[in-house]
Amino acid sequence: MAESISPKKPAGDETPAGRTDQIIQLDNEREQRRTSVVIDNDELEAPVALEPAALEAPAKEPQPQQAPAAVAPPVPAKPKRSLTRPVLFALLPVALVVGGYYYVTGGQLMTTDNAYIQAQSLGVSTDVSGTVQEIDVHENQAVKKGDVLFRLRPASFETALAAAQAQLGTVRNQVLTLEASYQQSLVQIEQAQADIPYYEAAFQRQQDLLKTSTASKASFDSAQHDLVAARQKVSVAKAQAQATLAQLGGDANQPVEKNPFYLQAQSGVDDAQRNLADSVVKAPFDGIVTNVDALQVGKYLPASQPAFSLVSSTDLWIAADPKETELTYVRPGQTATISVDTYPGAVWHGTVASISPASSSSFSLLPAQNTTGNWVKVVQRIPMRVTIDDLEGKPPLRGGMSVVVDVDTGHARGLPDFVTNLIGLFGQKS
Repeated sequence: MAESISPKKPAGDETPAGRTDQIIQLDNEREQRRTSVVIDNDELEAPVALEPAALEAPAKEPQPQQAPAAVAPPVPAKPKRSLTRPVLFALLPVALVVGGYYYVTGGQLMTTDNAYIQAQSLGVSTDVSGTVQEIDVHENQAVKKGDVLFRLRPASFETALAAAQAQLGTVRNQVLTLEASYQQSLVQIEQAQADIPYYEAAFQRQQDLLKTSTASKASFDSAQHDLVAARQKVSVAKAQAQATLAQLGGDANQPVEKNPFYLQAQSGVDDAQRNLADSVVKAPFDGIVTNVDALQVGKYLPASQPAFSLVSSTDLWIAADPKETELTYVRPGQTATISVDTYPGAVWHGTVASISPASSSSFSLLPAQNTTGNWVKVVQRIPMRVTIDDLEGKPPLRGGMSVVVDVDTGHARGLPDFVTNLIGLFGQKS
């Protein structure tokens, strides 16, 4: 191979000694780069590539390589001093002061998450029995006050109303008859009273004739009987008039509509009319109907049996049960902020309406008997009602939703007790 490939002759005035000096210079530069660059333990420096002219070493008469010149190590740079630690030490007192201020002036809010939305609800029913003819709502439909919910078959109620109206007409006629009878009794009294003077005169004539033995005893007795009968006829007519007047309510001139018999018949008509109206069941307030599928067309619905439920969409409040230790400064009338888990970011405002006079466990079926067995102290919860003041323009609320209530008591936390005691102690000494 050496014979077939002839070495390249240097061009110009290049000599083997010059090429050797160039190789030594390249080695020195490589050593300087090694000392100035920090090499990681996991990395190795790549070898420096030589130029093509340097790689072409002479094939004959190699010259001995000179030792590289010693290079002084670089002086390490002095690290800059960090300002993080002084800044942290300077901010520590400021943070303590700010935190202490917020601690002392804070604590005005009483927060509880044991709170849920309550809504007025009722089982829709009617006080008449009947067969369901029509259902005008569907499940979870929003209704307004007065909207028709369902209807009962009205045939029986219409029949009862017609019978009551007929009875009312009969009573009206009876009252008019009584008024006419009373007027007739008054006329009979006047007639009987007009006959009495005649019978008295006839009796007196027969009595005078009897004294002179001109008239017979039979004629005298007949005249006396006619006078007594006339007087009795007046008494009977007066009694009949009084009885008729009593049936007319003591006032013969009062309107028929105020007669007790007429009022009784009118109440029957009103009751029949009410039953007919109650066969059409309407919503008593705004809300949402639910469990409508429990009622079907053709089902017989007894009186007062709930057909389905109606939940109010406007009469809502918060039923909270805070711990007894959290109610120290809570009073009715204080403002509250309400956050609903369903609507993050939305805030409602309310007012503490009332606080229960007893704990929830006091009304349980089996109250705690702390005088028996092993007693364990348990923090009690006191029911509290919070009204919602701004329902308009907010997302819809539903009964049973979980909420967080923050009541502004207006009472700051203040200094800890031991700090207050120390201040008082130093004040006494001074």
